[in-house]
Amino acid sequence: MYFAALLARTEDGWEASDTELDDVETLSDLTDLAQEASVDEDTVLVYIEQEDAWFGILRVDGEEDPRIYVSDASAAARSSYGEILLTDELLGREPGAEDEIAALEELVDLDGTEDGDPDVPAGPAGTTADRQAHPPSHPDSDSDPDAGTDPDAVPAGPIGELGILADFGVSEKDLLTLRTDALTEIADALGAAEVLEAVR
Repeated sequence: MYFAALLARTEDGWEASDTELDDVETLSDLTDLAQEASVDEDTVLVYIEQEDAWFGILRVDGEEDPRIYVSDASAAARSSYGEILLTDELLGREPGAEDEIAALEELVDLDGTEDGDPDVPAGPAGTTADRQAHPPSHPDSDSDPDAGTDPDAVPAGPIGELGILADFGVSEKDLLTLRTDALTEIADALGAAEVLEAVR
């Protein structure tokens, strides 16, 4: 079960609204949603929660790049809404790396030769003994320092900007201790508990 809420800061305090994410497919969509709710380009927070699993915060300040925090990346990765927040930049990947890896895998046969490559020629270099003495390199080889690591694996635990709410009185330590119903404690710190309760 998901819950999403939007908190927009105004001169008179915070305004809260529950948020439908049916039409949100990308981080840009979510950022646009936040910017549309912004008053005089002030701060807008979008909170997304999957009950008892993870929560995420997207912060938008005017035209600045969005800031993101996710309480449990591996849990969020199994959610369509979580995937929106888990950008390549947040995960430390090169943009489009997954697409490049998939394309390379399609080009390479299971035996490690590219499509259209001739078979290994007969002779000393192609003998069974030679192949045993000089086996092809393999990503799981014991000699590989990165053996057993998956560059596309999503880490367990929190990821993103721990100081995303520090200027509103929610320290990094406070954020890390939040679990279920984190929005209630965040709203308390912001002084937005009453306006949030009105839309829940």
